[in-house]
Amino acid sequence: MKIEPLLRRMFHVYWRFARGMTLGVRAVVLDGENRVFLVKHSYVSGWHLPGGGVETGETFLSSLKRELIEEGRIEMTGEPLLHGLFFNRRVSPRDHVAVYVVRQYRQDRMPEPNHEIVACGFFSVADLPSDTTQGTRARIAEVLDNRPLTEDWI
Repeated sequence: MKIEPLLRRMFHVYWRFARGMTLGVRAVVLDGENRVFLVKHSYVSGWHLPGGGVETGETFLSSLKRELIEEGRIEMTGEPLLHGLFFNRRVSPRDHVAVYVVRQYRQDRMPEPNHEIVACGFFSVADLPSDTTQGTRARIAEVLDNRPLTEDWI
């Protein structure tokens, strides 16, 4: 086993439990065919909506803009729609996530894999990767199938 990925995972676990309340942001980025953009991280399993933590001094929107550029080379060209706020008790008893729907954006190209994002792409709902997380699937179903929102990330 390589040491660097193990250290990243250990730091991620420490960071999640050592901090006070954490805020995160994620996006359901949809292309013209309603395919959704997903990312696969090096430090957690499964496919996820792009996003991450809201840093000190950041707003939800500035964090969303930063994360979309970092994880997908996606630059928003219009205002995103706030989909909902969710309590992610699986991560921490203090973690809350704001989810936005992004339909207006530009992406000059798909990013190359790096130390954080090992894979990414647009997927039709019928062809989501088998290891797409349950919370990710729930948010996609809420947005595209008009399923009722839950308070918990799941």
